Amino acid sequence: MGVVIIIAIVAIVYVIIDCLKKVGNAIPGYARIANIDIDKASKQESSDHMTIRVEPEVPVNQDSRIQFATVERFLSKIAREKPVRFSPQQIEEITNNCSKILGSGSYGVVFAGELPNGVLAAVKVLTNHSSNKKMEEQFMAEVSTIGRTYHVNLVRLYGFCFDPSMMALVYEYMENGSLNKFLFDERRETEWEKLHQIAIGTAKGIAYLHEECEQRIVHYDIKPENILLDDNFNPKVADFGLAKLCNRRESSKVALSGGRGTLGYSAPEVWDRNHPVTHKCDVYSFGILLFEIVARRRHFDANLSESRQWLPRWAWDMYKNNELGVMLALCGIEGKDKEKAEKMCSVGFLCIQDSPDARPLMSDVVKMLEGGVEIQHPPQNPFQYLESAAQNLALNSDSSIEDSSMSE
Repeated sequence: MGVVIIIAIVAIVYVIIDCLKKVGNAIPGYARIANIDIDKASKQESSDHMTIRVEPEVPVNQDSRIQFATVERFLSKIAREKPVRFSPQQIEEITNNCSKILGSGSYGVVFAGELPNGVLAAVKVLTNHSSNKKMEEQFMAEVSTIGRTYHVNLVRLYGFCFDPSMMALVYEYMENGSLNKFLFDERRETEWEKLHQIAIGTAKGIAYLHEECEQRIVHYDIKPENILLDDNFNPKVADFGLAKLCNRRESSKVALSGGRGTLGYSAPEVWDRNHPVTHKCDVYSFGILLFEIVARRRHFDANLSESRQWLPRWAWDMYKNNELGVMLALCGIEGKDKEKAEKMCSVGFLCIQDSPDARPLMSDVVKMLEGGVEIQHPPQNPFQYLESAAQNLALNSDSSIEDSSMSE
């Protein structure tokens, strides 16, 4: 009788152990890791007679089932960390056979799409990609940079397609389009506070790229067309086709084979091979953008009088003559909004300094725009280099005239 009882106990223990093994295999890896940590803590407690409590990374119920909300948070985190690779057939399904065009350009066409979970998307299908090495480089730059980031002021890359028959990028859909359409449309009445928040949000997105990513990301093409607005007009930096990764050291320089970005927004050093290029080139571009947000016009307008054609220079001349308020009034900014607009201009002057080292960090730009840091007054003349160049040119011209008269 005793032997039978022992055999029964052994059998029950064996069944329990076998069930525990099966349950252990059913628990996701990240939850098993959490349980292992708890086991280690228990052993430590028994050996050292100390009370140690290790919270699992993901809460696990006693019946080994994980709460639905916890799984959703986990899946959301995983989705942010890695874009999905889609097949050409999936892209066709997402875009309903590319039926609705949102926009187009030299790169290709952007179609409206909807992911299987009902989330709206914008799908950029690149054209002539098979024989275009530059387009392939931009595709890789986009995936390698924005694909590893997540920030409320950066456009999300949901996934991509890389196939001999198709190259595409799948982004989150931005209901209000690009900032240029919102900014330069005279028919749109815009609250000044909304423009101010767009400037701050854009600065936060660039600051994240420069200072918070594991590897610094230099965008190279900050301009209104590359700032997208969601349904609440929150700005998101987009289009990383020209972006480059570099070390986060302050002195890190990027080697460029040629000019990058858009004329008028690109910093002077980007087009000068004799000068090193750093992340401060994005700061310059943001400064130009700031003036456009304040004035709600392009940085250059040949239809205006010569003194007002180049917006940053016009703003500086008015500031220097204590007439910045006059300029702001001409731009329709008065009353309570005037102080914030003046602050944005002051920050803009700091951002477009000729010397990259004289430009502030984007994190400091955010603080200045939000009012957390005092702005340097008066800012250094950002056009001093142009005036020096003009003086040198005049001196050289006078010298040439004297030389020619002497030779005669």
